[in-house]
Amino acid sequence: MPLQVSDYSWQQTEAAVFISVPLRGVSIRDADVFCTESYLKVNSPPFLFEVFLYAPIDDENSKAKIGNDTVVFTLYKKEAAMWETLSLSGVDKEMMQRIREKSILQAQERAKEAMEAKAVARREDQKYALNIMMKIEEEKRKKIEDMKENERRKATKELEAWKEHQSKAEEQKRIQREEELRQQEKQMEEEREKVKHKSLTRNSTSRNLTIKGRNSENMFFEKLKEDSIPAPRSVGSIKINFTPRVFPTALRESQVAEEEEWLHKQAEARRAMNADIPELSDLKEEEKNPEWLKDKGNKLFATENYLAAINAYNLAIRLNNKIPLLYLNRAACHLKLKNLHKAIEDSSKALELLTPPVADNANARMKAHIRRGTAFCQLELYIEGLQDYEAALKIDPSNKIVQNDAEKIRTIIQGTELKS
Repeated sequence: MPLQVSDYSWQQTEAAVFISVPLRGVSIRDADVFCTESYLKVNSPPFLFEVFLYAPIDDENSKAKIGNDTVVFTLYKKEAAMWETLSLSGVDKEMMQRIREKSILQAQERAKEAMEAKAVARREDQKYALNIMMKIEEEKRKKIEDMKENERRKATKELEAWKEHQSKAEEQKRIQREEELRQQEKQMEEEREKVKHKSLTRNSTSRNLTIKGRNSENMFFEKLKEDSIPAPRSVGSIKINFTPRVFPTALRESQVAEEEEWLHKQAEARRAMNADIPELSDLKEEEKNPEWLKDKGNKLFATENYLAAINAYNLAIRLNNKIPLLYLNRAACHLKLKNLHKAIEDSSKALELLTPPVADNANARMKAHIRRGTAFCQLELYIEGLQDYEAALKIDPSNKIVQNDAEKIRTIIQGTELKS
């Protein structure tokens, strides 16, 4: 049979009641404390202390402090007034039992309401996470469509430019051929005029001379025949145009596909640079480099200055939004600051940029999955978190740390299903 504690003391003000309950010779930290608005109980075998309070109290804000073999209660009254006694007078056993049962029912009802509120909050978080994932998928689909449309427009524009260039080249060649033909016709006309002029001169001379012998006449006609041979053509030049090439190697030695891909990536990087940012006006030239800003953010992260690191990554992303490590590092900062939804968004963006999946970006993809999975688990979305951890294990199946974390998440999910 428990021993009733009777050597307690209590004091009061108009707003609060202070009770000191001594429990000597027992482990007071194992004491079971139960408090409602009209009932207070402390059970620490073999001692038992209970009191049926004189007036209702605010049990949610009331406090209990355990230490030095004593439990000290600070009970706040619902109505400011001085109590005549601590406990109700004239309470029989039946009334005590009713008060106990009522207090237990009230405690159970409050616990049920708290569980329901927690379940509602969890459902809201799941709904929010689902909306975020749907939004990310929609944005990804839209970006793919925009990328296809941009590539189509670019190809069409390049084809039109090529056709225009070919048309201009053909027109230039046609003009050049016509000019050469005119020059040749002009030269031939000049030659004909020269021959005609010589022929007229010789005919006039032959009429004034006496008739000579047959041999002289033959010599004259032989000389005239020699003079009638046209002069050699004048020296001309032929213009040859070569197709311009960015790379100096010969076509038979170059790899056209790799060269075109390199040029495309360089053009994308140049287009991604945004120098028209007002914040850059006061920065040095090296501070306008996204890589320099990324290294600066990494150093700030190492010193646990996460907000400053986020600012560095933000400016680097504004300069070039195609670097996946900027989003991956900013996700780590958001995890440290408990900005879980932002960590999910940045990890998803990093995974979107880390395509196609190759060996060079395997480590970054694994980190992105782990950080997004960690954020899901801290939001108590363990199924989504487990999916990211399993994706990380597909990249590196021998990672023991990731294996252990995934097993812990499975255990939590199984425990939740058993409770439900």
